[in-house]
Amino acid sequence: MAKQSSTRGRSQDRQKVAGGQDYEVNYESRKTGASPKKVKKAIQSEGNQRNKVEKKLNK
Repeated sequence: MAKQSSTRGRSQDRQKVAGGQDYEVNYESRKTGASPKKVKKAIQSEGNQRNKVEKKLNK
């Protein structure tokens, strides 16, 4: 019997922004129109939850 793979880790990972990963910071920067520096500040102030970071940047 083959082991079933789970997507649980992937969906949890997509809900977070890794501030130390330049490609993720640049993605959020392009997505929201904010500078990478502002994205990093939003991550520091709001935490790494993607919806909170995007809400902070869209104000």
